[in-house]
Amino acid sequence: MKGARSKKSDTKLSVKKGAGAAKAGKKAGKAAKDPNKPKRPASAFFVFMEEFRKQYAEKHPNNKQVSVVGKAGGDKWKSLSEAEKAPYVSKAEKRKQDYDRQMKAYNKRQAEGPTADEEDSDKSRSEVNDEDDDDEEDGSGEEEDDE
Repeated sequence: MKGARSKKSDTKLSVKKGAGAAKAGKKAGKAAKDPNKPKRPASAFFVFMEEFRKQYAEKHPNNKQVSVVGKAGGDKWKSLSEAEKAPYVSKAEKRKQDYDRQMKAYNKRQAEGPTADEEDSDKSRSEVNDEDDDDEEDGSGEEEDDE
């Protein structure tokens, strides 16, 4: 009987391992982010928070907790009227328009294909430097003799 129980637990474990391995494979296949892609614009709330953090830091210089500042900012934002939120909404809209322009330019560059400089950027700088070092060692004739 004990052997039967261990076989059942082994099959359960093997199922769990298979599911975990599948999840790990998905993460490994995730595409890397393009550092040239424009960042998404801040919402009206985050535009407000940029200003609010500065004001809060002046009034409470000893506070080092991010959570306290965030909670106070959220409460203040909720208490603002639509008229008081309007400047932040307009700034956010302006940032959104700038982002849209940058994304159009970015997508146009992506559609054109990579240039010669961008093709080389797939290699890390150390790999490029290693290739340069190998070239110097092979044909420079300045190798040292250790005799």
